[in-house]
Amino acid sequence: MTLQLNVEKITSRIKTLNDFQTVGRLVSAQGSLRATVEATVGELCLIENAPNQYVTAEVIGFEDRQLSCLLPLESNADFQPGSRVIAMGRKQKIPVGFSMLGRVIDPFGQAIDGLPQSLADAMIGLDIESPNPLTRPDIDEVFQTRQRAIDGMLTLGKGQRVGLFAGSGVGKSTLLGEIAKHAVADVNVVAMVGERGREVRPFIADALGPQGLAKSIVIVATSDAPALARVQAAKAAVAIANWFRGSGCEVLLMIDSLTRLAFAQREIGLLLGEPPSSRGFPPSSLQIIANLMEPLGRSDTGSITGIMTVLVDGDDFNEPVADAARGILDGHILLDRDLAEKNHFPAINVARSISRLSSALASPIHNQAVAKIRDAASTYEEYADLIRLGMYQMGTSPKVDSAVEIRDAMNQFLRQSVDEMCGFDQTTQMLSQIAQLWNG
Repeated sequence: MTLQLNVEKITSRIKTLNDFQTVGRLVSAQGSLRATVEATVGELCLIENAPNQYVTAEVIGFEDRQLSCLLPLESNADFQPGSRVIAMGRKQKIPVGFSMLGRVIDPFGQAIDGLPQSLADAMIGLDIESPNPLTRPDIDEVFQTRQRAIDGMLTLGKGQRVGLFAGSGVGKSTLLGEIAKHAVADVNVVAMVGERGREVRPFIADALGPQGLAKSIVIVATSDAPALARVQAAKAAVAIANWFRGSGCEVLLMIDSLTRLAFAQREIGLLLGEPPSSRGFPPSSLQIIANLMEPLGRSDTGSITGIMTVLVDGDDFNEPVADAARGILDGHILLDRDLAEKNHFPAINVARSISRLSSALASPIHNQAVAKIRDAASTYEEYADLIRLGMYQMGTSPKVDSAVEIRDAMNQFLRQSVDEMCGFDQTTQMLSQIAQLWNG
């Protein structure tokens, strides 16, 4: 009798044993690292940085069977030619669990808030498959941010993905914190990708605050972290949100920002030899946005609602990352610098913002009120220059007169101070009252 052996299964099992390790040597450290070790893409390796000291790296590609391309997951490592490289035979996994709520972690699930490591309910991988598009449940329930400008004029749904487009200094972090504190969600998962180190603590302590942090998990990869670690922070956030959704939770996922995520993936793509295209972005730097956004949405157990920030360069809302994000997301909210300079916060330009699901989610009365207010705002903007210069005389046009008269009420509705919470029913009632003043 001939004994048939599954060579691949035996080889895979041997790799997991401590007594049998796939070991190679570091031969190049120009951009990416190259080592004479046989490993699969995504597999973790240990690089000997000093006697009995190792740096973790991930395989991002290979040139032939024996030469792998790696990127370190840690910075400030002094690699030496010929350093030992050990293939670990597994991909990255991170801990997740309800005990991690209120904690700040790095992209690998390790606590960085000075508190003891939380007990994990599970160890999960970072590769999340998108559901079959034909089996996705419809988004038919309103997601309440408790921000009047959003709930009233740009109504969102549970499982929707929306982009928060903003330049610098227009109140983006404050608005994110207010939504995280007051939105109707069981769990917040916040990924700070490529953020300046000095901005992390103020966001957690001030914008998010104890109230928001209590139901949040914050994943931080600052701007000095390796490109791969910054990408892993976003992947970890999606994986954690997916686990909580599978546990029956309504999850709010925030990634700040998709722009810095694309920059990190651009570094990796260029190291792999991808051709740069629009403004130097290789294809993978924009494709990763779609890869991370598609798993979001509703499932049979819960939902993941995504609010992703997009940093616009020089307030150019048509630059490559912003343009790609608009095509993938289910809506965009634009923060306007002119409004911020007028002390109008949140500085949401509702005329240039859109939620693709708002008309389907809102009631007919709500939709009629929104249409009237948009009509009034459009009429006012058409004559805004004449009004500011004092060249428009009241009584000339009843429609313009009505737009001028309700302008203050509209601005009062759209403005909302920090820590001010407004329920959805109250928002729609205020909106209807303003709409009744319009005589257009």
